[in-house]
Order: sequence, then C-alpha cells, then structure tokens
Amino acid sequence: MRKLALIGLLLTSACSMNPRLDVPPPPVQQSFPQASPEEASSAAAIDWRTMFRDPRLQALIELALANNRDLRVSTLNVEAARAQFRVARAAQLPQVDANGSYLRQRSPTAAATAGFGGGVSTDPNTPSGFEFQQYSANAALTSFELDLFGKLRSQSQAAFERYLATDEGQQAARISLIGSVVDAYLSERLADEQLRLIERTLTDWRASLDIARRRHEARQASGLDLAQAEGQAQQAEADLAAAQRSLSQATNALQLLVGSPIPADLPAPMALMDQPIITQLPAGLPSDLIANRPDIRQAEHELVAANADVGAARAAFFPSLSITGLFGFTSLSFDQLFKSDNRTWSFTPQITQPIFRGGSLRAQLDVAKIQKQVAVANYEKAIQSAFREVADGLAGRATFARQQDAQRKARDAAVKRAELSALRYRAGVDGRLELLDAQRSRYAAEQTLLELRRQELSSAAGLYRALGGGAEPKPAR
Repeated sequence: MRKLALIGLLLTSACSMNPRLDVPPPPVQQSFPQASPEEASSAAAIDWRTMFRDPRLQALIELALANNRDLRVSTLNVEAARAQFRVARAAQLPQVDANGSYLRQRSPTAAATAGFGGGVSTDPNTPSGFEFQQYSANAALTSFELDLFGKLRSQSQAAFERYLATDEGQQAARISLIGSVVDAYLSERLADEQLRLIERTLTDWRASLDIARRRHEARQASGLDLAQAEGQAQQAEADLAAAQRSLSQATNALQLLVGSPIPADLPAPMALMDQPIITQLPAGLPSDLIANRPDIRQAEHELVAANADVGAARAAFFPSLSITGLFGFTSLSFDQLFKSDNRTWSFTPQITQPIFRGGSLRAQLDVAKIQKQVAVANYEKAIQSAFREVADGLAGRATFARQQDAQRKARDAAVKRAELSALRYRAGVDGRLELLDAQRSRYAAEQTLLELRRQELSSAAGLYRALGGGAEPKPAR
C-alpha cells in the first residue's frame, strides 16, 4: 500500500515546464472605423435565418449544411483531433495487460546433462530425453512513465488545444459556407435578372430594328440608321448568350456548394430588389469580434498548443522514470496454477537521464519556440484580417444605400430619356443616333442598378460573416 501511495503522489505532483503564456494584445484600434461606440452588441448574435429571410435561400443553406463535402471533411477532422487527444491523454495512465501462456519443451538427455560432466548412457532403459511443460498467467504493467516533469501532461494539453482549434475551424468553415451560399445565390439571382433584362431589351431593340427597316424601305431613313439598329440588336444577341452562360455557371457554383442537385420543389426565388437581407448591422467592438470569430479562437488555441509543445520539449532534458511490473502465477500443471505457492511478481523501476543526443533535444526545443512565435504571428494576423473585413463591411454599410439611391434616380432619368427619344425619333425630330444613345444609357443604368443591389446584399452578408454570424450555438464548456 505504501508503494501505491508513493506512485499516486508522484503522479499528482508532476510539475509543468510550460513557459508563461502572455497572449499579445490585439494589434488593432479600440473601435471600428465608421462605427459609433453607442452601437448595439455585435450582429453575430443574429441567427442566420433572421438575417436571410428568403425561404428559397434558407432551404439552400440548410441543404449545404447537410451535404457540403468541405464541411463534412471539417467535421471529420474534429473527430480525428478528438481521438488524437484521447491517445495523448491515455499515455498518462498505466497500461496493464493480461496474458496467459503454455510451454511444452523436450531436450535430449545429452544436452540436459552436458554441463554436469555426464556422458551419453548406453543403458536401453535410460530415457533419451526430458519433456517439460509450464503454465503461466500474468498481469503486467509495461514501462509506465511517471510524469515527473510534466512532459506527458504538456503533450496531452497540446493535443487537447489542437482538438479545440479543429473544432473552432469547423465552426469557421460553417460560417464561410453560409456566406458562400449567400454569395452564390445572389450571383445566380443577378445572372437570372440580367438575362431577363437582356431578353426584354432585345425584344425592344428588335422592334426598333423592324421600324428602321420599314423606314428604310419607305426611303424615310438612311442606310446608316438601319446599320445602327442592326448593330444594336446584334450586340443584345451577344449579351444574351453571355448572360445565359453566366446563369448556367452561377447555378453550377451554387449546386457545388449545396452538395446535391437543387430540388425542383424549393420556394420560388425573390427578386434582388425585394431581398429581405438586413443591410444595417451593428458591429459592436473589436473585443466582441475576438470573442465571436471562430478563426480567431482557433488561432488562440493553436498558440496555447504551441506553448505546451515548448513545455514538452523542455521536459525532455530532464530524467524520466518508468516502471515495469509483473504479477502472476506459474505452475507445471494447470490445476495447480492459481495456488498461492505458485505466484510470481517482479518490480523494475528505471530512470533515464539524457547525456548525449547529438543536439537533437536542443534542436527540438528551438523548433518548438519558433513554432510558438509563428503561432503568435498567426494569432495577430487573424485579428487584423478580421478587423479589416469588418471595416470593409462597415464602409459598404455607410455608402451603398446612398449610391443605390443615386443610381436608382439615374436609372429613372435614363428610362424617361429613352421614352422621349423614341417619341421624338418616330416624329422625325431626332435622329437615330440620339435614340441609340438613349436606349444604351437606359440598358446600362438598369444593369448597373442590379449589380449595385447585388453588391449591397453581398456586402451585408460579408459583414455578418466577418462579425462571426452563422456559428452553431454551443453549450458552455
């Protein structure tokens, strides 16, 4: 019992060689640009279904969360990291094995008596050899290392922190997937609405071309007017083919993210101008950002793991104490095996002190220290990148509404000009060139407004993602 108590004391008194970890302060400003300190808490608390209220988009996001292969790989990586942590933690516990064996052996008489000066007997009644059998049953403690200087504890901590980092990486992949599905869906909606705009424009320009042909046949318009109308219609034909290609490619990209064919029974899509995506999101403070972004938490766990690696490398310089023990029974007959007189045991403590390793231990410590510095840099970079993404989103929040309002007014003016130019052209007041310019201006203004709306919605989704929105709620650890 005293021996067991001593072993327990050694197990619980293991010191730690991990250096003190001072997490660097965030290398960013205390507040976001274009955000007031009075803003509400970060929009990361908004559920993604509240953020994206288009029923079709919600259905696509749910399909992607269930079927996307990249997210599935991230989830499997979490399971692998959890298993690796269990492997590292098991190294701190004794490994006990039970085994049984049976031995039967025969030796010639000459070999058995050779060491005693005996010769080979010529008596025919003398046995020609000896037969021997033995039964054994043992429980063995094999090379159990007492973690006197915390090497195993540091390795276990590093594995646990990398498991947590992988778990946070899975959350970051989930957030990125939701944002990617939103972007792909908006791109598909833009391509579809641009295609329908081009089809309407082509119909109008073909009608205008028909008028130009009749006027030319009636000698009321020159060949130049006809050539301009034909060129305008052909340009719309080319734009139509490009729009059809863009829509197909956008649909393919969306289907890849979803991870399965898009079902035909999904809710009907909403127009870009009617998309109920929240565009005015509160940013909170950079401290909220650090708490809400899984990729920042992932980098922090990697930093703690790298610090534990340094501790394990430092502990490798100190002696290691391992214990091998055996308790069991040995007998020449099986029915006598477990009698008390046949019990056997052994106890073998072993201490090992590194003396010369060719500099490998020092090199391993240097590598661990450098990797810790890399982890510090990655942690700071993750914060800076997140801060920049939020700042970009806030810049969009502050400007897209004004730009879109101005562009809508420009579109309305272009529509009015095109209608008046068509009337004046039919009345013979203006030439074909003025009508052509007005129609092209209207076409470009409508396309720009659609693209601007898509950019505004994509910027809002990007800000939501940058703030850490879309993560799966987790219970407190």
